[in-house]
Amino acid sequence: MIKEKVFVVTGAGNGIGREVVLNLVNKGARVAAIDLDQEGLNETKKLSNVDDFYLRGYRVDITKLASLEKSKEIIVREFEKIDGLIHVAGIIQPFVKVNDLDYKDIKRVMDINFYGTVYVNKVFLDSLFKEDDSYLVNVSSMGGFLPVPGQTVYGASKAAVKLLTEGLYAELKDTNVSVTLVFPGAIKTDISKNSGVEMEDDSTNEKPSHKMLEASKAADMIVKGMLKKKLYVYVGSDSKMMNKIYRLAPKKATDMIAKRMEDLLE
Repeated sequence: MIKEKVFVVTGAGNGIGREVVLNLVNKGARVAAIDLDQEGLNETKKLSNVDDFYLRGYRVDITKLASLEKSKEIIVREFEKIDGLIHVAGIIQPFVKVNDLDYKDIKRVMDINFYGTVYVNKVFLDSLFKEDDSYLVNVSSMGGFLPVPGQTVYGASKAAVKLLTEGLYAELKDTNVSVTLVFPGAIKTDISKNSGVEMEDDSTNEKPSHKMLEASKAADMIVKGMLKKKLYVYVGSDSKMMNKIYRLAPKKATDMIAKRMEDLLE
């Protein structure tokens, strides 16, 4: 179904983004992989075991519109078309309350998670219109529909991604572009390190406080949801469960999450 279709994947140098790239190329798709981390892109290419026809990496800062537009020109020239965009790139904030969060950290989160999403979507959307059957996928977060203390600004940025994507769905529903919005729960990635957020070392703990989904499984759920043209994809049992609870009893769900976050905010 997607053999030799061309996908642009952001956040491709690690975590879910990398696993999405590997999932796509294993299905015969071609991928233009975008990330700010060149070493990460190189590792993704090495792990893929495919040549440049199927996978090329592009070091791009998605908050820099001119750089993003230039990369799009290069991608179109080298791949000749773009059938899909899977926008995974994003960062979290330091685990502190808003009152203790620096303004520079607030701006950085919003620049990458919200403005970066706007830029990526707008830059590549015109190419998606040119193909018969194309895909636009944005990754939000469980924190985009459920408030998480200590990640309030991150959640606000991902809530913005949620509503932006829903608006795009409404605008594009009668076109050739199918829109998918992804809500990952707790996924086993290096997002804290890649976001520049220091975490306490919990290597001495015998059991984690909650089970995290492998990034490869998350990627498979995203790709399958995209191909089925689902509007919403809830990745992980925690995301699915909390979505149901939050819809039925938002205050109860908020209190549950707040209780689980107490230790991180002490």
